[in-house]
Amino acid sequence: MPERYRLVGSKCLTCHSEFFPQRKFCPHCRRKGKIVKHDMPTEGKIFSFTEVSSGPEGFEHQTPYFMAIVELKNGVRLMSQLVDSPKGTVKIGAPVQLVFRRIAEDEHEGAIAYGYKFKVVG
Repeated sequence: MPERYRLVGSKCLTCHSEFFPQRKFCPHCRRKGKIVKHDMPTEGKIFSFTEVSSGPEGFEHQTPYFMAIVELKNGVRLMSQLVDSPKGTVKIGAPVQLVFRRIAEDEHEGAIAYGYKFKVVG
């Protein structure tokens, strides 16, 4: 899952549309489009957000935390947790930057899963 670690999406060389996560074909061009892997920008802004006060199993110890729809510099939107961002800084339109953080830990196996999250900057 390269998109979990580097925000690798795809781009249509025919119409220049960008997608995250990766797509096999362009919904605009259909079979005429040529899709290639494409690195997504690591900066964007908060498009929408919510504060989670009662987290699902495995995330209860992290509450409260923020989940946001982030609009990247190229217009692609994705959902991500916001970290290292005090409550007063989390606002629609606030600039954000990609960060790499621990997502989950398997206590029995000792495996730790890492992935992307975003934090408010500026």
